[in-house]
Amino acid sequence: MSALLSVTGLKKSFGAIVVADATSFDVARGEAVGILGPNGAGKTSLFNLITGTLRADAGRIGFEGRDITTQTAAARCKMGIARSFQIPQPFGGMTVFENALVGATQGAGLNGREAEDLALSVLEETELLSKANVRAGTLTLLERKRLELTRALSAKPKLLLLDEIAGGLTEAECQSLIGTIRTIHERGTTIIWIEHVIHALLAVVERIIVIDFGKKIAEGNPKTIMESPEVKEIYLGVDPDA
Repeated sequence: MSALLSVTGLKKSFGAIVVADATSFDVARGEAVGILGPNGAGKTSLFNLITGTLRADAGRIGFEGRDITTQTAAARCKMGIARSFQIPQPFGGMTVFENALVGATQGAGLNGREAEDLALSVLEETELLSKANVRAGTLTLLERKRLELTRALSAKPKLLLLDEIAGGLTEAECQSLIGTIRTIHERGTTIIWIEHVIHALLAVVERIIVIDFGKKIAEGNPKTIMESPEVKEIYLGVDPDA
């Protein structure tokens, strides 16, 4: 598999607070990668750097072999990078369908019937088609999470970034969402997923990257990573000598 995304020596700090400390990794086309780390480790900041809402102090971001380090967030979205947010941010006064249509028109750059067809297709995939004419502000938490996913998918992403999309859900809701995300990945969408709900992450991803204080501390097979004494100490708070 060829690299879709390449992050090389990425650095970003806010004064003394370092959110990216010479971070480097590649994501292959069609791969699903999980990002783990304690609160404040720099995970969401990493997404902001990849999507262009934050500008890196140093380093390089490559996408499909092209240097996009200085590209705007809007340009990166049009290239095929889309994301969900940890706290769902729907256009509450608009219908579910209209929210999906925003992604299709502004992200995928479609118009008219083509945009409408894409929005409806994604709503069916994310199990929200029956809610198409419901105002987004009235949705349940699971439905809002699904709408976050819908808006991102409506942009026709080549790379989908998920930020703690399973957080706050019941076990049954979580399992339902995992099934949807697994299907999306199996049809070929490349995914990077930040998540604290470990079993959700392990059900989908093939590789895990662990960061702490903006620095990559481990990377590899999910089972190996979760058994690492360093990861247990930093992420799970477990003393490896206990």
